[in-house]
Amino acid sequence: MELLKHKSISVLIFFLIFGGLILYSLLTGQVIHWAGLGLVIFFYLLIFYIGIKSADRATSDDLDSFLLAGRRLPLWIAMITMAATWLGGGYINGTAEAAAGSGLVWVQAPWGYGLSLIIGGLFFARKMRRHEFRTMLDPLERRFGSKATGLFFIPALLGETFWIAAILTALGTTFSVIIGLDTQSSIIASAAIAILYTAIGGLWSVAYTDIIQLGLLVFGLILVMPFVLSGVGGVDELWLLYEEKFGADASFIPDPESMGNYFWNWLDYGFLLIFGGIPWQVYFQRVLAARTEKTAMWLSIFAGVICIVVAVPAALIGMVGSVTDWSSLALAGPETNASILPYVFQHLTPPVVALVGLGAISAAVMSSIDSSMLSASTLSVWNVYRPLINPNVSQADLQKLMKRAILIVGIAATLLSLQVESVYSLWFLCSDFVYCLLFPALACALFDAKANRTGALAGFVVAAVLRFGGGDATLGIPTMIPYPMIEEGVVLFPFRTLAMVSGLLTIVIVSRMTQGYDSARSLD
Repeated sequence: MELLKHKSISVLIFFLIFGGLILYSLLTGQVIHWAGLGLVIFFYLLIFYIGIKSADRATSDDLDSFLLAGRRLPLWIAMITMAATWLGGGYINGTAEAAAGSGLVWVQAPWGYGLSLIIGGLFFARKMRRHEFRTMLDPLERRFGSKATGLFFIPALLGETFWIAAILTALGTTFSVIIGLDTQSSIIASAAIAILYTAIGGLWSVAYTDIIQLGLLVFGLILVMPFVLSGVGGVDELWLLYEEKFGADASFIPDPESMGNYFWNWLDYGFLLIFGGIPWQVYFQRVLAARTEKTAMWLSIFAGVICIVVAVPAALIGMVGSVTDWSSLALAGPETNASILPYVFQHLTPPVVALVGLGAISAAVMSSIDSSMLSASTLSVWNVYRPLINPNVSQADLQKLMKRAILIVGIAATLLSLQVESVYSLWFLCSDFVYCLLFPALACALFDAKANRTGALAGFVVAAVLRFGGGDATLGIPTMIPYPMIEEGVVLFPFRTLAMVSGLLTIVIVSRMTQGYDSARSLD
């Protein structure tokens, strides 16, 4: 009865959200595209229904049921939910944004994240599943203790929050085209719906909605591609126009001579995406929910391949948007490259196709929001609250706290997305801190039997100083270390990779120097 009560209330809230949006738009004089609104409500209602229906599989107070679907995810569901988690708004809209504004050589995230899933499956997934951890931070807690793990929780939480914010930003730009609402209102509505069904059903809700969302995403992209490509004369003509505009940057393979010092910046981001895409709770939650070690490995590898393939149409849409002469269509063109994908859909495809395609994609990109909210709340409660504040907390109370944490994380990411305009910047930033600060500790916790707490803390400090010393334009952090290759205020020297490698070596060296008074703990 308690669950049914929550479902009824959630359905009511769902309609109140859209009712509030309509009322707000009417009061502020915004012109609503009623057909678009109806289609979005249909898609969202479908996903919302699947989400709360799936909650039936997580009705007990068993924490593994809520967090890890009882470790019973079969390969096909696990593979789809893994791929759908990566193929969110940041992935699709961000790929189109980079292809339109910088050239294919800078469209690194799709293949970088795809390779991270494959490498994670080959080297990390089986070991994590074998030890039956509940979160990505569990091996750090066993090696380095709960207090040290609380420090590593910070980059993990920031990464998940930036990821959600990137998706919400993408949703806002898409919604403004489909419905006619302002970006801020669209972001708030999408966040509220995702928070609702994630809090009710946990990983089962996330997994089953991911199946629907990935299907909608692929359907939307396939639907619009023939119209988008025909507008520029086909793939061959598109490639000629794109090469003419971007030159050497129109290739996926970088040309060190033409790129100059930017080649080192390209390498830095490439390594960041490959290895910074591994230490994520949203990734390991699927790995740890798999039925067997073998399933954990293969779901990761297959998902990596799917992610690379699905990025192709998104990149093509960005290419089309960059070479289209918008003035010949009596259009001003998109305000920013972040809105290139919905703009291409709206103006280069028939109205019905644009409406259905954008509606499907806007519903599908929510697949990453729910996953990251669940992951961030899991780390907050399981690896911080439980060991540091209330070690005797019951599983039922932990589950309640996680639902509250989902709300807090969702609100924080929503506020961030209202302040940042670039999807691609947030997309990179979410893996940046994870790569520099968290990957060295996770790798040593799993594969270095002599790694200890002193070494881990020393490595974190070294990596943090080297990373933040290079500054960050997105967060407004100035450059404090005089690295070489600084052009136009941008550090092109691969200081992020320097920070990661330095942190890794520091853990290895300091751990061995301090074994006398801080002996390494067993991972078992």
